Amino acid sequence: MPHAPPLGALLRQYAAGTALACDPVDQGLLNRGYRLRTTRGRYFLKHHFDPETAAPESIARQHRATQRLAALGVPVAPPLPVHDGRTVAVVGGHAYALHPWIEGRHRHGAQLTAEQCGRLGALLGVVHASLERVMPVEGGERAEKGAPTAGGARTGGCAEKPDAAHRPPDRDTGAAPPDASPVDAGAAPAATFALIDDLLARVRRHRPADSFDELARHRLLERRALLEQHRGRRPPHGGPVGWVHGDFHPFNLLYKGDAPAAIVDWDRLGVKPRAEEAVRAAAIFFVRPAGTLDLPKVRAYARAYRRTAGAAPSELAAAVHRVWWERLNDFWMLRWHYERGDTRADPQFPAASALVVWWTREYDAVCDAFVD
Repeated sequence: MPHAPPLGALLRQYAAGTALACDPVDQGLLNRGYRLRTTRGRYFLKHHFDPETAAPESIARQHRATQRLAALGVPVAPPLPVHDGRTVAVVGGHAYALHPWIEGRHRHGAQLTAEQCGRLGALLGVVHASLERVMPVEGGERAEKGAPTAGGARTGGCAEKPDAAHRPPDRDTGAAPPDASPVDAGAAPAATFALIDDLLARVRRHRPADSFDELARHRLLERRALLEQHRGRRPPHGGPVGWVHGDFHPFNLLYKGDAPAAIVDWDRLGVKPRAEEAVRAAAIFFVRPAGTLDLPKVRAYARAYRRTAGAAPSELAAAVHRVWWERLNDFWMLRWHYERGDTRADPQFPAASALVVWWTREYDAVCDAFVD
């Protein structure tokens, strides 16, 4: 097994028995996970490998959050303690955590009924409201003082439809890092244009050329034209923030039957715009293979989210605008492919790259689904 964990040394720190079988779980893009069976039961073993999320204080914060959420009845899988009470086992300079194995399966939005979509939105709303209760107040204020409403949203309604008028001067910022996290929701067009040019050059140099190169070139040229047309709709920085899961999508939610059994992978727990997480999650759960959103399901999800999170329609409208802009400037899948030679995200690219084109065309309908 590649990157086999040191099971003997690890299990000696837990009251978890002796290893009988250990198989990698290959759905994660950041850290490494293993399905572990021992003489005392079944577990999920996590190797906190990604340098961005493997800092001891970051892991400890994740663990405290899930323990507190579990006490409130939120479906999570808190880590098991080692003999001295800590929740992280360090072996050979690497950090590991052992969690109970949660039997369940992942479900995409297409597999959910309208009622279940509502339950999904309510669950995320409960997560945000509960994190606000259990996490430090200094990091979890609901809004920055004096923060502008992003995206020009009208109270209770949608931001006006993107157009090319009234283009402000660009504020240059660095391009987004090539990782799985989204780009800044206020990304500068100038940096994106430079990134597009660099990626086009990489596509041209790739040999032998293949169908992925052809699609990548098409989408890059298409995106450049869209960004030229809509660059005047760049949203301002700021907006309501709070503690969020940070990576809420189908592979991080387990279902048992029709009910959510556990929200997993809290590596990106942090203080960020809450409503943006709600919009970003919907764009993953409810995207269809052709790159459109199932708007009736989005509507059921968003109504339940707003109710349980206490989020105003104007907050969701602003978030829709910022996440739309984020998607317009986001190329992390292509950066992984051409800069890292990492193709794990390639299957997501066709639908994700088509979505922003459709979203731009159907901007008002998308916004209405989140605020109605």
